Amino acid sequence: MALITFLSDFGTSDHYVAAVKAAIMSVNPGLQIVDITHEVASCNLAEASYLLESVFRDFPKGTVHMVAVNSTGKKEDKPVAVKLEDHFFVGPDNGIFSLISTQKPTAIVTLDLINKKKTTFPARNMYAQAASYLASGKSIHDLGQMVPELNTLIKKKGKTTKKQITGHVIHIDHYGNLITNIAKEDFDTIMELNQQKGFEISFGRERSTEIHESYFSVEGGECFFIFNQSGLLEIGINNGHGSDLLGLHYDSPVFINFVTE
Repeated sequence: MALITFLSDFGTSDHYVAAVKAAIMSVNPGLQIVDITHEVASCNLAEASYLLESVFRDFPKGTVHMVAVNSTGKKEDKPVAVKLEDHFFVGPDNGIFSLISTQKPTAIVTLDLINKKKTTFPARNMYAQAASYLASGKSIHDLGQMVPELNTLIKKKGKTTKKQITGHVIHIDHYGNLITNIAKEDFDTIMELNQQKGFEISFGRERSTEIHESYFSVEGGECFFIFNQSGLLEIGINNGHGSDLLGLHYDSPVFINFVTE
């Protein structure tokens, strides 16, 4: 049997997460469920897609990833099951699955055959059952009708010129570290074009001309700048809460200015 991961914006103060897990276990009590997080900011698809993209490939192929973020948002956001990069995804067709990979899905089906009754809790009454069936070995094609494509959203990327990259904070982790959408690949490309003449990272009143190798390359209380395992610029304070101390929040702008002469 495959694993099921669970990502939502439900929080943990209500019964919603437990209700969804109960629905999974009622189909197959032997299934293993791994929580990614339930603390996604309410309806924040950009944050949810960053978290899902960062971790889903770490699981074995065939894993079923159940997503309930903004799951009751729009009437046209039909529940779907998707096969993508040899993983399965179940959740609302609200654009989130278009943000996690540049590859095209090999199968997309609407969950027509799961529960035809109207529901205000699709995660429990539809996604849980579909995920359970897939994890138990049922074919994705048994869940509903094939559809040609997903609803798509455009991922917000850093804007790049030869002189500057303009990015934004896309996630703040538990430690207050700020993850931006500035990619190391873009940084390296522009540095090479400018023959490694130098750069300056800036936000608010802060300035830096250094990228560090690790969180501990600076002393406690000092600001670090690293490219994390996802290849994105991350900013924080060693042994401190970067968001609070630096005054940066979700969607705050961050700039890298390059020396061209």
